Amino acid sequence: MRRSVQFQAPPDRDSGAGGSEPLRTEFSFELPRGYVDEAGTVHRDGVMRLATARDELVPLRDDRVRENSAYLSVVLISRVVTRIGTVEDIHPGVIEDLFASDLAFLQDFYRRINAEGHTRAAVTCPSCDEEFAVNLAGGRLGES
Repeated sequence: MRRSVQFQAPPDRDSGAGGSEPLRTEFSFELPRGYVDEAGTVHRDGVMRLATARDELVPLRDDRVRENSAYLSVVLISRVVTRIGTVEDIHPGVIEDLFASDLAFLQDFYRRINAEGHTRAAVTCPSCDEEFAVNLAGGRLGES
């Protein structure tokens, strides 16, 4: 069962203004390579929601995780990804069929939205040493 709930963030006490932004619970992403379904269709765009405590606890009872702790990320990612392309029934089998680079992307994406609360990364230009932020969630390489 999937629930979609919109939470209101507590007011920012430092802002002085009463306007607060709603807490963002879903984040769009684009896979580097894409999920290839049984028909050969490539799906790249998707949505991941914030994890709950239950999402992190339930996989620990999974026999596949007990036998192989590396499987934890497969089960966990399958619980929080709500859609990849037109595929909405995301289960461990779908995550198992991802390319390794896409799984690594989703693992990093999970860490960013759940630990850091955003999808931005600070980077430095190797040529001019200028620092700037990039959004890891969007666009193909070379797009802005």
